[in-house]
Parts: sequence; C-alpha cells; structure tokens
Amino acid sequence: MRILLISICWMILLLPGCKEPERLPYLQADTIKIPPFKLFNQDSTIVTEKDFNGVIYVADFFFTSCPTICPVMHRNLLKVYKKYKGNPMVKIASHTIDVKYDTPSRMKKYASKLGVEGRQWEFLWGTRDEIYALAERNYIVSAKEDKEEPGGFVHAGYLMLVDKQKRLRGAYDGTSDTDVKKLMEDMDVLLKE
Repeated sequence: MRILLISICWMILLLPGCKEPERLPYLQADTIKIPPFKLFNQDSTIVTEKDFNGVIYVADFFFTSCPTICPVMHRNLLKVYKKYKGNPMVKIASHTIDVKYDTPSRMKKYASKLGVEGRQWEFLWGTRDEIYALAERNYIVSAKEDKEEPGGFVHAGYLMLVDKQKRLRGAYDGTSDTDVKKLMEDMDVLLKE
C-alpha cells in the first residue's frame, strides 16, 4: 500500500503530505567518480574500487601514530561502524598517509585495538603517490608530509561520503559529534536512493 501511495504522490504531487524524497547533493559534478585503484588492506589483501561496487562508503585519511585529530576521528568513525556493522551496503575506507610506518600489519594491530573485525572497515595502504593523489584529486582533501606539523603530516579531518556509483555526496568534520551525527543521517538517506 505504501508503495502505491508513493507512486501516486510522485505522479501528481498534489496530495497533502506528498513530497519528493530527500536527496543528497553532489560535491562535484555527478559524472566525476572515484577512479580505479589498487591498494592493500590490514590483512595484506589487495583491495580495488570493485570491492566498493554497489555500496555506500565513508572515506578518510589518517595515520596510526597521529598525535592530533586521528584518534578523535576514529572514535567517531567507530560510532558509524557500530551502527552499520553487518550491513552489506555500507563500508568504511581509511587510507594511511604514513606509508613508511603504517604497514598492513601495523594497521591490523590498529584495527584490532579499535575492535574492528572483517572487511567492512578497510584500512588501506599504497604508495605515497597513490594515496596523496587519491586524497587531493579525487576525495578533495589535503594530505601531505610536513615536518613542521605534529606527527610530520598535514591532513584534513574530513569524512567523505561516497555513493553506490562512487560519487562524492558529503564532507563532514570527523572531529565533530554533530557532523558525525549528520553523516549517519545522510547515510540513511543515501541508502534509500
């Protein structure tokens, strides 16, 4: 019955209470997508963009020895992980920007310490050029080495929401409880699209 009512609403949009379903904006043109990539995860398994086909996911850039924003970001991402744990339509992709120190085995220990199991939350490692290019060209966040910064890196604390077609649909401050709550609300909207 609900499907019939929604169909009728879409057709005439004149019934009281009928409105267009909520949709999220695109951060870039809807034709711009996350490109093919080939990285290693915390289990030393190759992960490609195909592992994210047909799912929504949250992407971030971090490093395990980060003395500033990363611990807060990942405590907040744990809320996202716990809410959607076991949902095959949702993934998380955390890309390390410290490719020398954060080997897959080190990230495995980091994931275990957080309580992350399985492949729903991937901790990704690649070459410096691969990771930095993905961050700056595709996810439109900053990530680079800077000896003057705490921990030796500059990086944005944004959590980027990506849709099933690998298009950017939202950017949220990973250190803000309010933004992370909004991220999860937007994820629920995106799952209905």
